[in-house]
Amino acid sequence: MFSISRIQQLMKGLSRGQFDRLVRDSAADKHSKGFGSWDQLLAMVYAQLSGAQSLRQLEAGFNSAVAHHYHLGTEVLRRSTLADANARRSPAVFAAAARLLMGQIGRSARQEAAQLLYLLDSTSITLEGRGFDAWTQANATRHTQGIKLHLLYGADSQTPAWHSFSPANVNDITAALELRIEPGATYVFDKGYCDYNWWARIDAAGARFVTRFKRNAALRVHEARPIEPAAAGVVLADEIVGFAKLTPRGGHRNTYTQSLRRIELARAGHATSMVLATNDLDTPALDIARRYKDRWQVELFFKWIKQHLRVKRFFGRSENAVRIQILTALIAYLLLALYRKAHGLSASLWSVLGELRANLFQRPNIERERYQRRRERLREMKLPRFRGHFPQ
Repeated sequence: MFSISRIQQLMKGLSRGQFDRLVRDSAADKHSKGFGSWDQLLAMVYAQLSGAQSLRQLEAGFNSAVAHHYHLGTEVLRRSTLADANARRSPAVFAAAARLLMGQIGRSARQEAAQLLYLLDSTSITLEGRGFDAWTQANATRHTQGIKLHLLYGADSQTPAWHSFSPANVNDITAALELRIEPGATYVFDKGYCDYNWWARIDAAGARFVTRFKRNAALRVHEARPIEPAAAGVVLADEIVGFAKLTPRGGHRNTYTQSLRRIELARAGHATSMVLATNDLDTPALDIARRYKDRWQVELFFKWIKQHLRVKRFFGRSENAVRIQILTALIAYLLLALYRKAHGLSASLWSVLGELRANLFQRPNIERERYQRRRERLREMKLPRFRGHFPQ
C-alpha cells in the first residue's frame, strides 16, 4: 500500500494546483527548461527544513531520497540549476504563495478568535561583502547594511499575516502605509510607527491600535480616569487626551482629531515610566498594557526563524536569491504551523521541526505497520513485550 512521506504531508498545506495557478498568473515558468518553480520551491523548502549549510549539502541530501521525487512531482536536483534559478527568477510567485498560506491561516484565526490581535514590526538582515555590496551598500544606514523584512504577526495564530521587503534605510512607517487595515482588529506597534495621520486611518477603518507616545507629544488632557484597585502601582495615570496642535511641523497637518487614551505605566527596574497611546477608550488599562507586552511575540518570531531556518547565511548573493530564500523560510514556517494543526500536535513548533528534520523522507504509515507486525510476531512467539517506541 502506498504511503506518503512526511515532507509530502507537509507540502499538502500548499496544493500543487494552487501553486500552479500562481505560476500561471505570474508567468514564472515562461523561460524555464525542465526546472520549474515547483521544483525550486521544493528544493528551497527542503533546504529550510533540513538545515542544509550549502548548495552542495542541499543537493546531496535532496538527491539521497531519489525514490521519493516522483511522488513529490520533481526530479534529481542540480545545485547549479538551483543557483541560476534563485539568481534570475522573480520572487513574485513565492511572495504570492506566502500570502496564500497567510490568508489560509488568517481565515481560520478569524473563525476561532473573538478579536484579532496583530503585532507589527521589522527586522534587518545584514548583507555585506562580495556580491551583496553591489545592491545593498547604496541604501546602508549608519547601523545596518542589508535588507529589511517588515512583518505583521497574528498573535492568535502565532504566524505571519503580512510581509514586505525594503532597503535597510527605509523607515518602518513607510512600509506600514502599504498595509490594508482590517476592521475590528487591534494593531500593536512601537514608536517607530509614530505617524498621527496613519493612526487616523486605522481609526477611520474601524480598527484599534496600541502604541507609545513620543515624549515630546503635545497633548491636552480632557479627562482623568480613576485607576482600578487591581492596577494600583502599575498604572500611574489613565487619561482621555487630544492633540494640542494640528500642525506639529511646518507644512504638515495632523488629521487625527478624535480622542485618544494616554496610559502611563510603571516599569520595574527603570527610572522612567512607559506612556501608551490607544484609540481603545473602553478596555481596562491593564489589558491594554498586556496587549503592548504581547508585541514581544513578533520579536521572538524573528529570533526563531533566524535561529532555526536559513535567513542569515544565503546560497546566493543576488537580491533575487536573498528574497527567495527569506520567502521560502516564511513558507516553511507557515507549512509547519499548518502541519502541526492538521495532525493535532501539542509539541512546540521547534520540536515538530526537529522531528521532521530527522525524518523528512520517512513514510510513517509504513514504519508504523512494520512496528505493529514486529510486535505481533513477538507476541506469537510468547516473548517479553516489545518496549520500543514509534514516533507519532
